Amino acid sequence: MPKLGNLSRNIKSVEITESELSRISALSTPQAILAIVQIPKQSDLNLKKLAGLFLIALDGIQDPGNLGTIIRTADWFGLNTILCSMDTAEAYNPKVVQASMGSLSRVNIIYTTLGDFLDQTNLPVYGALLNGKSIYETNFGQEGIILLGNEGKGISNELQSRIKYPVTIPRYGKAESLNVAISASIFCSELRRKS
Repeated sequence: MPKLGNLSRNIKSVEITESELSRISALSTPQAILAIVQIPKQSDLNLKKLAGLFLIALDGIQDPGNLGTIIRTADWFGLNTILCSMDTAEAYNPKVVQASMGSLSRVNIIYTTLGDFLDQTNLPVYGALLNGKSIYETNFGQEGIILLGNEGKGISNELQSRIKYPVTIPRYGKAESLNVAISASIFCSELRRKS
C-alpha cells in the first residue's frame, strides 16, 4: 500500500489478503496488485490520422504471450497503434495483459479485416518474410505498416500480395525460425534507428 500513495483519489483501492488475491487472480502466481478496469471501446480507424506514423499489423498471432510482448515492445519504441486480424489472440486475455506489463493501457489495439485495411491505406507495407531485402539495408522512411505473421504459418497468402516491401531479418546461424515477438522488437529497433 505505501507504493500506491501516488494514485489518483478517483481510483478506489482496497487491501486484500494473499489468499483472497490467489482466489480472484487467473494467474497461478499473481502479482501483488490487481486492477479492475473497463475495457475501452475500440477506436475507429481514421486513415487520415495515420499519415506520418508507423504501426504494427499482426496477421493471426495466436500466442497470448507473444501478443503481450509485442504490445510492450511497441510501447517502448513509441508505436501507439497495433492492427490485429480478426483471428489474432484477444488483447484482453489475462496472459496478454500480464505480458504487456501495463503497456496495454497506452497502445491502441484495433481488430480489423487486414486485407480491407491494406487496400484502403496509402501507407507503405513492410512485410516480414524469409525472401525479402535485408532489414539492415531497408530504408523505412517516415511512415509505414510493419506486417508480421502467424507463429507457424507466417503472413497469409492473401496479405502477402499487399506487401510493397518484403523485408527479412538475415539468419547467420542454424535456427529454423525467429519468434514473432523477437522479430517485432528487431523491426521496431531498426525503424527507429533509421528514422
